[in-house]
Amino acid sequence: MSQADFGLIGLAVMGQNLVLNVESRGFTVSVYNRTTATTDEFVAKHPGKNLIGTQSLEEFVGSLKRPRKIQIMVKAGGPVDAVIEQLIPLLDQDDIIIDGGNSLYTDTERRDAWLAGQGLRFIGAGVSGGEEGARKGPSIMPGGPASTWEVMKPIFESIAAKVDGEPCVIHIGPGGAGHYVKMIHNGIEYGDMQLICEAYNIFKHAGFTTEEMAAIFNEWNEGDLQSYLIQITGKALEQKDPEPGQPIVELIVDKAGQKGTGQWTLLNAAENAVVISTINAAVEARILSSQKAQRVAASQELHGPTVAISTAKAELVKKVHDALYASKIVSYAQGLDLIKTMGEKKSWGLDLGRIASIWRGGCIIRARFLNRITDAYRSNPALVNLMLDPFFKKVLSDTQQNWREVVALASLNGIPVPAFSASLGYYDSYRAERLPANLLQAQRDFFGAHTYERLDKPAGEFFHTDWPEVIE
Repeated sequence: MSQADFGLIGLAVMGQNLVLNVESRGFTVSVYNRTTATTDEFVAKHPGKNLIGTQSLEEFVGSLKRPRKIQIMVKAGGPVDAVIEQLIPLLDQDDIIIDGGNSLYTDTERRDAWLAGQGLRFIGAGVSGGEEGARKGPSIMPGGPASTWEVMKPIFESIAAKVDGEPCVIHIGPGGAGHYVKMIHNGIEYGDMQLICEAYNIFKHAGFTTEEMAAIFNEWNEGDLQSYLIQITGKALEQKDPEPGQPIVELIVDKAGQKGTGQWTLLNAAENAVVISTINAAVEARILSSQKAQRVAASQELHGPTVAISTAKAELVKKVHDALYASKIVSYAQGLDLIKTMGEKKSWGLDLGRIASIWRGGCIIRARFLNRITDAYRSNPALVNLMLDPFFKKVLSDTQQNWREVVALASLNGIPVPAFSASLGYYDSYRAERLPANLLQAQRDFFGAHTYERLDKPAGEFFHTDWPEVIE
């Protein structure tokens, strides 16, 4: 039997589609799944393809060319460690294990050190694009030693999405850099999705039909808001349930799920003192949505204004478009700022322009304006914040009046827009020459003698005031 060029463990939806993608590029692929019936069924379903189905890990490892290239596609956490533990005794020096799941980057760093001590090589590769991306071409974010990337490069570049002939995969950096960037990608995705949902909610409260909203998102997908998420939003709003004939979206319970990458992003931002208020608002919105029973009960007790939106529909569509565009820029600016900060802290040598370029295709956040982000960082690699790029600075200036009006309109009508509001608050805070933190420092010094700096003294000198005693 001929040996395989590549092996994959874990034949769930993503795993199966990645296998078919790799095989379609001219590679022979060996597969293994803990449930052997799944392996047999998968191979039988695709006759004539260069697939090798195996019944045990021993058979699987033996079916691969050396150095063996094994991708694990199982649930993050303990299952990944369990598979690695079973593989180690079966492998030879310089064989490569790739974790293609949504693993926490610190777990990836731990596994990298663990396997290096065994004489084995490890790659933590974030894979984005869902089922369709896995089959037709995902965005791939591999981290690990550069020498290991060179071995995997022909396969990864062949299966990745292509934009302008460029594969949507680069070597992100050493250690856990790949899974880290994928984590922040997912955080930005949270922000993107919540902003779209807030736009939808405003339209819904303004009396737009589902068909009208679908048409709006479809039209937006032809312009500067073009993206995969805008595209699928239009398609989702168009879809009707065949039995009652109602839009499926309106039949879905308003409780959002999450797998943890958004929360990991928040924790990392807090650890690095980076503001990601839009992503934070998006994560909190999902958490609040899950408290359905509490919200239903509270709706009978806590009251707000009666919704009365008199803005003409065409005018409102334009205003919400601008609010969404501006807020989206802020969400990306925050995510990229976090990546930059962490990259510098870890000495990963991250290239934000190249990272943005591989998000242009294959991944969930792929969007037309990622071309602009790529250009921004390629023309100025030292760009401090995306909002300061000339193109995005102009967009924010041109859209901010409508952005403010949308946030005000929503607030006056009691329509929750936490991500729109957080984005605008970030923009206004970032551009403020002076914030009220002077009073905050006075408070801190008053109750805790934490000291403060003075405007009329050199920076770095700290002072304390003997504040008057407070009488209880």
